[in-house]
Amino acid sequence: METYQESAKVFKALCDPKRLAILKQLRSGEKCACVLLEPMDLTQSGLSYHMKILCDSGLVEGRQEGKWIHYRLSEAGRNKAVKLLLALTTPDIVSQNNCSSCDK
Repeated sequence: METYQESAKVFKALCDPKRLAILKQLRSGEKCACVLLEPMDLTQSGLSYHMKILCDSGLVEGRQEGKWIHYRLSEAGRNKAVKLLLALTTPDIVSQNNCSSCDK
């Protein structure tokens, strides 16, 4: 079973506007880091920071080509994120609130 700390990485990746903009760019296919930098107001180290968070979450994968890294969306990461969100937001009717104070 995945820990809450591991699960939280997905939500950390999604809670920043710049990372959401990066994900949107990657929807059209794999991109070199140099291409991702162009429309963003980021330095190379700033992009690197955001890409590390996205890759650590599993939503994005990278591969080295020369001095640049090429990034793409991860289908497995997306599926894992969807499954996680469904698991966290689907009511569990087996676990009822059995608070004795509420029954009074």
